[in-house]
Amino acid sequence: MATLKDLRGDQPTWCPGCGHFSIMAGIQKSIIQLGYEPHDFAIISGIGCSGKVSEYVRTNGFHTIHGRSVPVAQGVKMGNPDLKVIASGGDGDGYGIGLGHFVHAARRNIDMSYIVMDNNIYGLTKGQTSPRSEHGFVTKTTKGGNKEYPVDPVSTSIANGATFVAQAFAGDIKQMTEIIEKAIEHKGFSHVNIYSPCVTFNKINTYEFYKERLTKFDEPFDTREEALSAVRAHDGLVTGILYNEKRDDYQEKLGIDFDMQSCVSGDMDEELFHKFKKQFQ
Repeated sequence: MATLKDLRGDQPTWCPGCGHFSIMAGIQKSIIQLGYEPHDFAIISGIGCSGKVSEYVRTNGFHTIHGRSVPVAQGVKMGNPDLKVIASGGDGDGYGIGLGHFVHAARRNIDMSYIVMDNNIYGLTKGQTSPRSEHGFVTKTTKGGNKEYPVDPVSTSIANGATFVAQAFAGDIKQMTEIIEKAIEHKGFSHVNIYSPCVTFNKINTYEFYKERLTKFDEPFDTREEALSAVRAHDGLVTGILYNEKRDDYQEKLGIDFDMQSCVSGDMDEELFHKFKKQFQ
């Protein structure tokens, strides 16, 4: 069974106090507590402060381009269904240029986890408005206050068919780790948005801000409508597993059961080849 030493990669360069440290630790603890080995996982990351997590956690990993962690993670899962696949990103790339990929992975119910480190700002580029910045939020690019309203990722995920939707807070590592563990074990697309305070560039959405305002739910809601209502009633400031549904994942729906390596190398037997081909006729 893996140990923390096995999972330690490069030394993180995040600012001291950044919420991403807790999220990284939560991922590592989840792998250990679930009894997996590093080679059982692939972590696919995008660009931003969160992007280096694929190098900081020593598993199979790939550092992609801005907003593209989810489609690459889908390809990894389709190419090697035995891997536990985690796509990781921030609110800047994941809910900006990557939003379309997120929505389509959710509705397909790809068997993977999407963990988003949400700090409500572009941190790596030194503090600009992100898709998650509140209306009126003042940054280097919005001196007069943000004129736009923020994306609501949890409601988007619930409404677009994700079968596991949760939200956590980097300041509550116990609950966060429990949620990540359940997300990893979920069969289908699991989306975990994690409030991760940026201690350098975001002086509004601080640890204290969340501790004073977050409402914790201990059980998922029975319907998507109930989950959506609860999220909206609390302006998105909720934590817990909000929705959890059992449903066939994408590969099960296609009915594909074959060795990808055989397909690529041309060694697939004729009967299996025609079974695969029939799915797309």
